[in-house]
Amino acid sequence: MRTALTRLAGVRHPVVQTGMGWVAGPRLVSAAANAGALGVLASATMTLDQLRAAIREVAARTDAPFGVNLRADAGDAGDRVRLIIDEGVRVASFALAPSRELIAELKEAGVVVIPSVGARRHAEKVAAWGADAVIVQGGEGGGHTGEVATTVLLPQVVDAVRIPVVAAGGFFDGRGLVAALAYGAAGIAMGTRFLLTSDSTVPDAVKARYLAATVRDVTVTTAVDGLPHRMLRTDLVDALERSGRTRALLHAVRRAAGFRRLSGLTWRRMVRDGLALKHGKELSWSQVLLAANTPMLLRSAMVDGRTDLGVMASGQVAGVIDDLPSCAELVERIMKEAEEVRGKLTAFR
Repeated sequence: MRTALTRLAGVRHPVVQTGMGWVAGPRLVSAAANAGALGVLASATMTLDQLRAAIREVAARTDAPFGVNLRADAGDAGDRVRLIIDEGVRVASFALAPSRELIAELKEAGVVVIPSVGARRHAEKVAAWGADAVIVQGGEGGGHTGEVATTVLLPQVVDAVRIPVVAAGGFFDGRGLVAALAYGAAGIAMGTRFLLTSDSTVPDAVKARYLAATVRDVTVTTAVDGLPHRMLRTDLVDALERSGRTRALLHAVRRAAGFRRLSGLTWRRMVRDGLALKHGKELSWSQVLLAANTPMLLRSAMVDGRTDLGVMASGQVAGVIDDLPSCAELVERIMKEAEEVRGKLTAFR
């Protein structure tokens, strides 16, 4: 199935595996790439040296194109851009809108730039700055998310820009791919569905929590870092929502200290990164610290398997997923189902 996305990224299928922190490592990314999808490496939780090693490991595991996801507001974003250029990465994706200068530097080097956006105006802005495509995430998506459903946001963006649009938020099968194409998208991006594969390194106990979840068990909370964050409801989430400011601040300081030791960041840098996530919102000091060390909360679950101490970002589709296929099995199944659905639609003519 050829679309503007497959031609742009050089992949076989119009499917993107999104860059999820602590989840989208070399094993998952290379498996997705070998399956014909666009695998995207998550770099926000890596040092520069770790990122270089991860890129080289993916390249050793696959000959297919892949991408790296960057935080546009990171203090060393420029260094990371130069690193992926030097390593010959095909695609750069961004969790937030990158600057005009970063886009220009990447495009001059031949790197495809695909920012993720959650609003029409953001898509228009990055398109005007030269982005090659955009990933549009509706409110059903996991992690930091907006309020507008994909079925409302997607057609708005498709009508507003003249670059390929990839739909994210609520996708997990071939029916969703055909629906996205019908809206005018060039493909779909999935996070939770790829997290729940046998190629994902997420601990089995954590995957079991996802598989056991119903749609009602996936919630949106601002208690973690002051921004709407879609995740599985857990005792930790309930505790954060009940905590007063003093208790929340103590909790945040403990978490921040752990992330500082792990990442090597200074307190000044962590607070600066936390403040960068405010986006004009009024955050308490505990929320600023939690915003800076949210990666540590994710790591507790996604790496250490501590569902009692970590948070589990999740799209609403967790409530309808019940198996753990390999990436190859998943992509093949999606494409087969998409062709079957398209055939049925054609038969109605």
